[in-house]
Amino acid sequence: MLTTLQIRDLAVVAALDLDLNGGLTVLTGETGAGKSILLTALGLALGGRADSGFVRPGSQRAEVCAEFQLGNADELRHWLADNELESDDTCLIRRTVTSDGRSKAYINDRPVTLQALQEFAANLVEIHGQHAHVKLLQSKEQRRLLDEAAGNGALLQETEALYKRWHKLRTELEQASAAGRDRGAREELLRYQVDELESAQVESLDYQALSEEHTRQANLGKILEVGQAQLECLVDDDRQSADALLKHAVQALTDLSRVDPAFEETVALLQEAHIQVKEAGHGLRRHLDSLEADPAHMEKLEQQLGSLHDLARKHQVRPEHLADHLQALRSELAGLESGGERLEKLAQELGQVENDYRRAAQALSQQRKDKAQGLQEQISATIRELGMPQGNFVVEIAPLDDGEPRPHGLDQVEFLVSANPGLPPRPLNKCASGGELSRISLAIQVAVIDGKTTPTLIFDEVDSGIGGRVAEIVGQKLRALGQTKQVLCVTHLPQVAAHGHQHLLVEKSQQGDVTQSNVRQLEPDERVQETARMLGGIRITEQTLAHAREMLGWVA
Repeated sequence: MLTTLQIRDLAVVAALDLDLNGGLTVLTGETGAGKSILLTALGLALGGRADSGFVRPGSQRAEVCAEFQLGNADELRHWLADNELESDDTCLIRRTVTSDGRSKAYINDRPVTLQALQEFAANLVEIHGQHAHVKLLQSKEQRRLLDEAAGNGALLQETEALYKRWHKLRTELEQASAAGRDRGAREELLRYQVDELESAQVESLDYQALSEEHTRQANLGKILEVGQAQLECLVDDDRQSADALLKHAVQALTDLSRVDPAFEETVALLQEAHIQVKEAGHGLRRHLDSLEADPAHMEKLEQQLGSLHDLARKHQVRPEHLADHLQALRSELAGLESGGERLEKLAQELGQVENDYRRAAQALSQQRKDKAQGLQEQISATIRELGMPQGNFVVEIAPLDDGEPRPHGLDQVEFLVSANPGLPPRPLNKCASGGELSRISLAIQVAVIDGKTTPTLIFDEVDSGIGGRVAEIVGQKLRALGQTKQVLCVTHLPQVAAHGHQHLLVEKSQQGDVTQSNVRQLEPDERVQETARMLGGIRITEQTLAHAREMLGWVA
């Protein structure tokens, strides 16, 4: 679970160190206080999109550190070990974003790619935003939720692997069959084309490098002229170069700093700039000295590029793709040469793999059907508690119309609901309102919790559009989720906030022209005040405080 979240210079947060516990943690605060920035920070740490706008004005970079307790998450431990990132019982994720938009990611203080971070983080935290119910309308999301509840992960992997093998074999068989219809003439043409490309040595020639070298040689005069002029501006002019001017400024301001220490920071910056200018000048000089006109080399480059362009036009590919084209021609030629024997072998192998696929898909379909009955009863009972007293939820599983293999099996899964008695269940997108979809989405999350391996769940105002008794039940359901998972919930409802095991308050403050947000854990008396604020708004009366104490007392 997530134990610590540290934020530095991210948007309106200057510095924040947040310790988190298990169970249900609620985050509340005035509208605009900055509750969403916590989710932004966590999303960034988990591999979300980086943007220079995340960096706090006046800062060079933003940084987010998230520490997780791995507990018995064996899958996560194995991933870390496989990627040589293992640690003890904790895992530290760090993400930085600079003011120019560049970002870096680290796991256990070792740099990783963004793709690796996203792959790892997908099994750490699951975030449900305010519009998660919109995703629920998609058929593939409904199928994913059913599979998650049924624990179909291993069977899904097997089915998808067999599908990929089947698809690859079918493509090869189709290509080999098409090629076999005119094998003789095609073989002769392919041999000629392969010989031609091999003679031109297209595999050993790097078109991109040749093109760049040709451009450099063709513009050598301009490069030397402009480079030498800039070298003069940077370091060679003893009086007017950047080097000379910076040196003079450093000397002058150093004298002033002895009188006024406020100049010391400016001197330090100028000294750094002076060093950078010198290094740039030295690097530019080295590069210019390495350049030399070579007419013979230029002529050879033009011949090589001309030959590659002629071949590219003839074979109707881009010059940089000639080597790949040669490999494709070789593969096709090899397929033709093997003839009917290869076709027969491919057909047999395809049939065997398809049989294996259908057996796995049938087993997957059966597990879905076995789980669907209990799942729809559980979700129906929950949505009735959540303000849909006549609600009836149905999980419909039907075979695909064409019976064609798919990566996810041979089923089409659809969630249906009836909100009123006497009406047949209909697809969610045709009968459920936005508020109803939010409640159905929450009911599904409660129902599939046993199948989830993700240790931390985050809900961002998924309780919007509800209140009263239903809000109280939503709070109970979220607290129930917190019995087996770490749950973080951003909410505006006091009925939900009262059920938190831990209550965090997000506050915004202003110092001069600078606005910043802060988060702190509330003590029991402070929880009463915050709950009362959520109940009563601006004016908090004794009656409101008493109601808040009563609400918190019910949960305790």
